[in-house]
Amino acid sequence: MRHKIQKLLDDKVNPMVAQHGGQIDLIDYVNRTAYIRMSGGCQGCSASKATLKQGVEKAIFEAFPRVKQVVDVTDHQAGDNPYYA
Repeated sequence: MRHKIQKLLDDKVNPMVAQHGGQIDLIDYVNRTAYIRMSGGCQGCSASKATLKQGVEKAIFEAFPRVKQVVDVTDHQAGDNPYYA
């Protein structure tokens, strides 16, 4: 399942967020929960919550109904110029 979710992110989600310098990676999949990390332009971005809800979660839930939760483990305050700092 991990490989399938990451492939979905690589094929469907990352091309969109790459336009803004971002990337989303699956960190783990445990107990029907996908743990993702945002990096690049997504880390600390003011639109990261919208990207999570309207992009990442939507794509994962539609492709894999058995996934019940997507958790963003990104430290949005870290980085060179984080929005949330």
